[in-house]
Amino acid sequence: MATITRVQPRVLVRASGGPRYAVALAVDALGTGLLRPFLLLYGVTVLRLSAPVTGTAMTVGIVTGLVCMPAVGRWLDRGARSTVVAASMLVRVLGVALLLAAPAGHVWLFATAALFLGIGNQAWPTAHAALVATVAHGRERDTALAGARALRNAALGVGALLATACLAGGTTALRAPAAVTALAYLAAAALAWSVHVHAHPAEAAPAKDRDDEPAPRMLALLAANVIYVFCLNVPEIALPLVLVTQLHASPVWPAAVFVANTVLVVTLQVPVTVLMSRFSRRTVLALSGVVLTASYLGFLAATLLGHGWSTPAIAMVSVVCTIGEIIYAGSATALVTALAPAHVMGRALARFQLSTGFGLAVSPAVITTLAPHGPAALWGSLAAATLLSAFAVATEKDQETRLSSCCPRERAGL
Repeated sequence: MATITRVQPRVLVRASGGPRYAVALAVDALGTGLLRPFLLLYGVTVLRLSAPVTGTAMTVGIVTGLVCMPAVGRWLDRGARSTVVAASMLVRVLGVALLLAAPAGHVWLFATAALFLGIGNQAWPTAHAALVATVAHGRERDTALAGARALRNAALGVGALLATACLAGGTTALRAPAAVTALAYLAAAALAWSVHVHAHPAEAAPAKDRDDEPAPRMLALLAANVIYVFCLNVPEIALPLVLVTQLHASPVWPAAVFVANTVLVVTLQVPVTVLMSRFSRRTVLALSGVVLTASYLGFLAATLLGHGWSTPAIAMVSVVCTIGEIIYAGSATALVTALAPAHVMGRALARFQLSTGFGLAVSPAVITTLAPHGPAALWGSLAAATLLSAFAVATEKDQETRLSSCCPRERAGL
């Protein structure tokens, strides 16, 4: 099993698709950070739509984006890489253009804009992972995926800060970051397309293997991933809900937790992924579930400390939750790319993105439904479900081992 002991920035950039592609990722994330946190606000204040209508339109966009994933997977399996990444960015250009063109009260244009944004947002992670899997291999690929996530989170944070500054000019000033977002997506698409990465999956495996070996189903992994991704909405939804509405803490606390989460991801994603490379990817993914479970139980214990202690305790436990998120993010996609044969890489990643998108779509409803029933209902349920998911990931290892003994392909470090 190959282990990376140190990170060389030049090697990391090359493994991530090259300098131009790294710039494309940063520009794309900067544009997303400008718009994504305020899309709901844009619909309500600029287009003067009701909050339920705006939220429903955004949800429909996310769900429709998921429906398109099988087609994206098949496109990738025909060998397209940078073209699909660029397309995922261009479709969001169209979405932002419709957003800017929508007159006040016009719900259908906003819904169509949310649809195109949803398609692009769902297609991009799959296309990006497939491109990196084509350029880099082994543990270098894992580190490249981690580096891209750190870069993207940094650019998202900068974009969100710029958009927040624009709010000082009033609600109409939201059109400015939307316009900049469209330009950012367009520039990122041009840069991504210019790297001209194309795979030849038909040549990656012998004909007999292509005919006889099915794509890995990864049922336990996909089901567990639905639960794992709840951790991504803990700092954005669960903690603000608990801190502000139940503990009556200042809104400064959830904001501080979110900033700390972003800083930790940016600074630790690559080092932690490199550190974990000495273990199998499946073991690391199961470990992330244990860490997340411990953090959820920590949140439960913190809420029982009483007034004055619960809020700072929750903030401290959020660091543990973020570490679990970092370990999860550094191993989950990497495990899928290691399990999937090259000729079905696109479809495997598309199925994984379906589970991720579904988990992200349902987690706000689940969290807001459980929270009013008390801390035990919220954090106890999340802890139990996550621990069960970690167990499912770990025990599926025996099935993969038996498969590898029948199909002698390289599976080192899974």
